[in-house]
Amino acid sequence: MRVVVDLNRCQGYAQCVFLAPDVFELHGEEALLYNPAVPEDQIESVRQAAAACPVQAILVGEEASASVR
Repeated sequence: MRVVVDLNRCQGYAQCVFLAPDVFELHGEEALLYNPAVPEDQIESVRQAAAACPVQAILVGEEASASVR
């Protein structure tokens, strides 16, 4: 599964970091780093992170693939 974060929309609330720390990481206070290729064992936590994002900046699965094109 793939994940894409709209870094222009991201406000650094870090809900994704708390829910999927193996995929998302805060660098400094606001810069978000993430692995676009989600490991199989992290899929559910990434889906939860996307749902918890207050500004809906995280796209997963088909949505992420469509936005990369």
